[in-house]
Amino acid sequence: MKLQKPKGTQDILPAESAKWQYVEGFAREIFKRYNYAEVRTPIFEHYEVISRSVGDTTDIVTKEMYDFYDKGDRHITLRPEGTAPVVRSYVENKLFAPEVQKPSKFYYMGPMFRYERPQAGRLRQFHQIGVECFGSSNPATDVETIAMAAHFLKEIGIQGVKLHLNTLGNPESRAAYRQALIDYLTPLKETLSKDSQRRLEENPLRVLDSKEKEDKVAVENAPSILDFLDEESQAHFDAVRQMLENLGVDYIIDTNMVRGLDYYNHTIFEFITEIEGNDLTVCAGGRYDGLVAYFGGPETTGFGFGLGVERLLLILEKQGVALPIENALDVYIAVLGEGANVKALELVQALRQQGFKAERDYLNRKLKAQFKSADVFASKTLITLGESEIQTRKVVVKNNQIRNAKNNFNINKYKEKVEVSLEAISQNFSEIFEKLGF
Repeated sequence: MKLQKPKGTQDILPAESAKWQYVEGFAREIFKRYNYAEVRTPIFEHYEVISRSVGDTTDIVTKEMYDFYDKGDRHITLRPEGTAPVVRSYVENKLFAPEVQKPSKFYYMGPMFRYERPQAGRLRQFHQIGVECFGSSNPATDVETIAMAAHFLKEIGIQGVKLHLNTLGNPESRAAYRQALIDYLTPLKETLSKDSQRRLEENPLRVLDSKEKEDKVAVENAPSILDFLDEESQAHFDAVRQMLENLGVDYIIDTNMVRGLDYYNHTIFEFITEIEGNDLTVCAGGRYDGLVAYFGGPETTGFGFGLGVERLLLILEKQGVALPIENALDVYIAVLGEGANVKALELVQALRQQGFKAERDYLNRKLKAQFKSADVFASKTLITLGESEIQTRKVVVKNNQIRNAKNNFNINKYKEKVEVSLEAISQNFSEIFEKLGF
C-alpha cells in the first residue's frame, strides 16, 4: 500500500502556510477591533451536539458527518461546522452567568470535516474562521456582524462581493411559510429532484436552496417568505435593512436563500462573488435565537457567521490578489571553512535573540552556492565568516539587495557594505542594519 494523504485532504506546505498565517492573523486583527475574543473547541464532539442542533434531516447529518463509536462505545463525530460546538461550550462553561459581560463575542478558527465529493475550495477536511455573538436581540448586532464580515473581505482584497440578504422570521412566521411552501410544491413533487422530493417531506425550505436545474424551475414562482412575516419579524428585517443602508452596505434581497442549517431564524446572509462564471459563497451566517436554550442554557439570542479558508484563498488566487507576505531573511551568514563553524552558530543565535530573522550555511558548500541560497531566501544582508574574520574579530556586512538591485531599486538610500566587529553584531545589530539603510 502506498502511503499518502486521504482523499479530500491536503498538505499545506510552507509557501502556502504563509498565506494561511496571514489570513488568520488578518482575521484576528479585524475581530479584535470589534471586541471579539478567541475560543477553541475540540475537533470532535458527541454526535448529538451536531445532529440535534444542525438538524437530523440536513445533508450534513444524513450524508456528510464523520461519526464513529469510540472505545468507550460513545457516539462521536468530527465537527462539521463551528457554531454548535461554540454554543455547547458557551452553555457548558456557564458563560451566560450574570457576571460575564454581555453581549459575549467569540471567534474561532480551525479544521472541520465533511464527507463529500472533493472539489476546488471544498475538501473533506476544510478550515473555517467564524464568529458568534450571544446575548443581543438588537438588529444592530445583525448589522454590525455583517459589516464586520464586509470589512474583512474588503480589507483583505476580495473583489466583486455581493451581500445576499433574507429573513426566516420568527418561529410563527416560519411555520406559516412552511405550510404555504408545502401547498405550492406538493403538486410539483414529481418534477423535483430525488433529494428535493425527500426534502419536501422533511424540510421543505431546503428545496428553495437546491442547485438542481429542475428544482430551480419549480421554485421560480414559489411564495415568498416576505409575504408571511408577522409584525415582529417585519420590524426586525426592516431595521436590519435600514441600518445596512445607513452604513452604506449594499445588499440584494434573495428570498430563495434559506441556508442549510435548521437553527436559523430572522436574518440570514451570504457574501457571494463570481469566479469563472460560477457564484461562490465566501462567507455566510445569520441569527439563531433558540440554540442556547436548546443546549440547556437560558433563553439567549445569537448571531454569527463562518467563512471557508480554502475557498477564500482560492478566490484571492483567481482574482490575482497577492497577499503582502514577508518571507525575506534579515541576515544570511556564509560560512567559509570548518574553523568558522562554531562561531557562525554563536553569531546566528545572537542575531535571532536580538529579533532578527537569520540563517547560516551548514553544508560546507562553496561560497557561490551559499550566495545563491542568500538570494533564494531574499536575504537583506550577507555576512561571510571565515577563519581570517575570526582572527581579526571583524567582518564585512554587505547589503545583499544592492548586489541584486533592479532598475527601480533606490540605491542612494542604502550603503553597499560596512565593516564591523563581531562583538557589534552580537550585541547591537540594529545599528548596523540602519547604517545599511534598512
